[in-house]
Amino acid sequence: MAGRYAFSAKLWRYPGEAAWYFISVPKPESARIKKNVRVRRGWGSVRVKAKIGKTSWSTSVFPDSQSGMYLLPVKLAVRRSESLDEGERTRVTLTTT
Repeated sequence: MAGRYAFSAKLWRYPGEAAWYFISVPKPESARIKKNVRVRRGWGSVRVKAKIGKTSWSTSVFPDSQSGMYLLPVKLAVRRSESLDEGERTRVTLTTT
């Protein structure tokens, strides 16, 4: 079942050697995704089309067992295209596929 989820959240960097950047999907939206999406992939991930600003891309969100939220990975090309730096709040739209 496809759904659309829009929210604002901050970009953060995973505290490790790899330079992975994420946006945490807020708890209300994460709960709606978990409730509405029947098909999950490896590690409980859900395929989505993400949009920040004018940049759209296909990816997956991944459940974080500690926070109970989904995590959206934000690749370098998107961060550059939208001039998005760590700690900045941005508007995100996710559409489950």
